[in-house]
Formats: sequence, structure tokens, C-alpha cells
Amino acid sequence: MMPRAKTATAFLSSLTLVFCANTFAQSSEKAVKMKDLPEAVRKTVQEQSKGATLRGLAKEVEDGKTFYEAELKVNGHNKDVLIDPSGTVVEIEEEVAVSALPPDVKATIQKNAGKGKIKNVESITKNNTLEAYEAHVTTGSKKSAIKVDPTGKLISAEKEQAEKGEKGEREDTRKKTKMKKP
Repeated sequence: MMPRAKTATAFLSSLTLVFCANTFAQSSEKAVKMKDLPEAVRKTVQEQSKGATLRGLAKEVEDGKTFYEAELKVNGHNKDVLIDPSGTVVEIEEEVAVSALPPDVKATIQKNAGKGKIKNVESITKNNTLEAYEAHVTTGSKKSAIKVDPTGKLISAEKEQAEKGEKGEREDTRKKTKMKKP
């Protein structure tokens, strides 16, 4: 092999290794059972799951911080609750019907979806405050996410690449991980 080709191969291999290590370090998730949760987290899960079906539990580490996630089914729609080790609810992602969206939010999502099909929309609540709505859209074989604030202002519209393992966000990782039943 020529010296230049060896250098290029070594560089690309190193770059791939760094990328993979960085993605793993940013977010990792492991299915857990109710008995494995810290007491404060277990109590919060029990409170949040009243009247709901508990679909799964996970322990995840994001940027060195540990969180627990409860996947619920409430009145026929999905609700994911992210909890810190002290039992505090950090974030709630809850499926919302397009017809139930505020008019300005619905209009912005539909405009940005174009000819794509809106698969689902989730409200994102942090610290008891509605922060955004996120729509997942499919256009042919391409998937994208549209994030809109509660007033209908576009926050972001981006392609999702989770299927190819190129995006390390918690939500996309969660969808690929099978969670254990409690």
C-alpha cells in the first residue's frame, strides 16, 4: 500500500473510532425493571403511571448524567417521562393529536411538512413548562422532524438519520432500544 493511502486509511479509521466513541459517550440506554430503580424514581414512576399502562423502563446516561425513563400509554397515546435520580420529573414528551394543536402551531407544522405525512406530534414539557411541539414527518423514504414553539414559531426543521445510526439524540436511541416490562 502506498504511504499516502496508508495515512488516509489510518486517518479515516481514527475518525470513525472517535465518532463512534463520542456518540456512545453522549447517550447510552439500558432497559431496567421497577425493582432496579432508586426509591425516589420508583415513587415518581408510580405517581406518573396512575391510570396509564407502563410500557417500559430505561436507565440512560446523557453527557455523563443519569436519568430514568418511563414509557407510558395514556388514553391510547404515548407519554414518555424522563426522571432524574432524585425522582424529579425533568421532561415529558406526550403524543398530541394534530387536531388538538393550537392553530398557529398546526399551521406552522403543516406548512413545513409540505407534501410529507405527519406521523405524530409530541408536546415537550420541561420543568412544568410547555417548551415545544415536535412533529415527525415522512416524505417518501425520508424522515424529518419539525420543532415549533408554543406560539407557532419554527424552532427547527431537520432530517432524522436515526435509522442509519448517525444521530445520537435520546429520543432516536430510545426508539431503537427494547425496554423491559416492569
